[in-house]
Amino acid sequence: MRHTPRYLMTDPEQVKRLVRNNPWATFVSATSNGLVASHYPVLLDESGTDITVLSHFGRPDDELHELGRHQLLVIIQGPHDYVSPSWYAPGDLVPTWNHVTAHLYGTPVLLDEDENYTVLCRLTDSFERHQPQGRNLLDDEDATRRAAKGTAGLRLRVDRFDARAKLSQNKTEDVRDTITARLSAANPALADEMRRHRHRRQGT
Repeated sequence: MRHTPRYLMTDPEQVKRLVRNNPWATFVSATSNGLVASHYPVLLDESGTDITVLSHFGRPDDELHELGRHQLLVIIQGPHDYVSPSWYAPGDLVPTWNHVTAHLYGTPVLLDEDENYTVLCRLTDSFERHQPQGRNLLDDEDATRRAAKGTAGLRLRVDRFDARAKLSQNKTEDVRDTITARLSAANPALADEMRRHRHRRQGT
């Protein structure tokens, strides 16, 4: 990503929060056959202090990515949206796009069959707990274990990350307030990110 110091997000805890709230990730590999990209949900491993994500690939994506043989780039895309210059003072005509994004780098470790099934159960539970009649893979363990054989589980400890919170930091406070208000109805998650950044900056 473009290196703009005012937008850098360097706190690992903020990156963890981004992963928790935006679990649909893009995985990119530079393989012997060229670039490959896939999209899968991720789960943050909360057992340690490092940033570690858990996921699975549907076969044969694991082979296409040469999974476990080299570094992966995992892209976490948080809230984002177009910002119109009509929200600025007259004469300011340049639009932009606000976003919160993290690039995570690391070499994945493949999980064995039991570990993979455990991660699939945890991943499913993390979404099903919000459903009024949520399902659990253990309701039919034999069948879901058979289905799990079609996936390859992975654990990726993040060696480094490159993250940005581009939230109109180059604008005056009153303009940022206007942008936040405009986004509150159309994109409340992005508006919340702008409020959170403001509160962190003010130390409140």
